[in-house]
Amino acid sequence: MVNLRSLPSVDQLLQTSQASELTDEFGRNLTVKAVRTILSEVRSQAEASRELPGREEILVRAGELLKDWTSPSLVSVINATGVILQTNLGRAPLSQSALNAIREVALGYSNLEYDLAKGQRGTRLIHAEELLRRLIGAEAALVVNNNAAAVLLILTSLAKRKGVVISRSELVEIGGGFRVPDVMKESGARLVEIGTTNRVHLSDYEQALEESKIALIMRVHRSNFRMIGFTSEPTIEELAQAAHHGNVLFIDDLGSGSLVETTQYGLGHEPTLQESLDAGADLVCFSGDKLLGGPQAGIIVGRADLIARLKKHPLARALRADKLCLAALSATLLHYLKGEAEREIPVWRMIAAPLEQLQQRTQCWQSALGVGSVISGQSTVGGGSLPGEDLPTSLLSLPVPSPNRFLARLRQSQPPIIARLQDDQVVFDPRTVLAEQEATLLKRVGELLEK
Repeated sequence: MVNLRSLPSVDQLLQTSQASELTDEFGRNLTVKAVRTILSEVRSQAEASRELPGREEILVRAGELLKDWTSPSLVSVINATGVILQTNLGRAPLSQSALNAIREVALGYSNLEYDLAKGQRGTRLIHAEELLRRLIGAEAALVVNNNAAAVLLILTSLAKRKGVVISRSELVEIGGGFRVPDVMKESGARLVEIGTTNRVHLSDYEQALEESKIALIMRVHRSNFRMIGFTSEPTIEELAQAAHHGNVLFIDDLGSGSLVETTQYGLGHEPTLQESLDAGADLVCFSGDKLLGGPQAGIIVGRADLIARLKKHPLARALRADKLCLAALSATLLHYLKGEAEREIPVWRMIAAPLEQLQQRTQCWQSALGVGSVISGQSTVGGGSLPGEDLPTSLLSLPVPSPNRFLARLRQSQPPIIARLQDDQVVFDPRTVLAEQEATLLKRVGELLEK
């Protein structure tokens, strides 16, 4: 059995030059904690050990522990999956203008809640609102921290203890276990289900409106799955007319939302915000970090009197967007106003990328690596947008001995690289790899292939 008395003390270890380097980098308190942790591990494992580690080894292990403790858990990755709005990878990458706006606001103070003209307290609620009004043509707008928050705020403010009519086919669950019925329950609204899983008729809505204390009709866009076959449902215009004829509101939850006609890129039609407002929706809510291509946000547009009620509700403060979100969102909206979304917003640049350009990139990758083959494939929008819709792409396919092990090694590289498995081969889709990431991608993949 080893003699634990021969272990150096914490003070003895801290007096070494090796420990001084650790304290300079990580601070004395954290270094002391790491050294004590390693010493505790050594003592607990002493019975199974033939010899005790020396001072240098103990401090090496303490250094590794310190790096583990201080390494950020949230890191940048290279997305080579071809899924543009990859929810697990943070959805929409921001434009350079949005990044610049965040930096400018974050580095110092801002007029977040200060009226520069009057020299007195202002409100953060005005930021991005004028841009949204001008861009979409809505009477008013409100930004909260995500679309689930937008739905919760609308229902709590406008339908608490009242009925909300919704089709059974729209009682959906999206990523992370978020379920529309659960949000409605938390808001205090009463769920009034109508229709069947696959079919709902206008008469179902009209009959439901005969009940007492109905506040609104709500439509939830099925953004992450498609219904085909024996299905039917009323149009947005018919729902709006039915709601207003019954003296209730019509709320349209678009989920992803789009300001661009998606059919021009060979995709199916994604309902736009303008269509919902033109059809008569009183309020429309959608996400900022999906097809809009901006930061995480929930955006509500529509009637000014209803938006004013939402702004005054106590829940609005708990759900409000922060200054960084508002800065990035404003910069993103400006791209649309200036007609440069396809050029400046990464999401739309990826969607619009020509197949010929993608083929050229994969051919360059193959030449640089000297291995693999260029094959045809499919990219997808993802993020609960345009389900079942694909974009033709070009893939670099690597035949490696153990594909799953190679994918794991890619994930452990710096930065992590996320690729996908197809027909037992590792494939890389250039559509979602940013131009400035290409050199790093090829370097890291090349290094792994050599091992």
